[in-house]
Amino acid sequence: MDTVDKLNNVILFDGECNFCDHSVQFIIKRDAQALFRFASIQSEIGQQLMNAYNVPNSIDSVILIQNKKYYVKSSAALRICRGLNGGWKLFYYLLAVPRVVRDAVYNVIAKNRYKWFGKKDSCMLPSPDIRKRFLG
Repeated sequence: MDTVDKLNNVILFDGECNFCDHSVQFIIKRDAQALFRFASIQSEIGQQLMNAYNVPNSIDSVILIQNKKYYVKSSAALRICRGLNGGWKLFYYLLAVPRVVRDAVYNVIAKNRYKWFGKKDSCMLPSPDIRKRFLG
């Protein structure tokens, strides 16, 4: 496997969050080229990536590692959309909206994700093809 500082297009997600899990499933279904790889923030590889890219532990967001940088909140979500099939690519252009506005919407969802969608006690068991895309 690549060293953590050479990994690209990695999505770090909250492995305990139902909404986050559904978001990963959403991405997998629309990422026909298997561009993205995944790791939970709580995993060892997730923690190694956060340390390698100096991501503050206080970040409560999806994190995208791409081209030796990390992106969080709406910036991560919109950059992920760019890699998806179909009309989802158009959401990438919302990066033109000021980040403070985009992140305000993102923060409402993130703050309420456990209350609205719940927490998981166990992880999904992906098929072998999908399992290859998960790190750690």
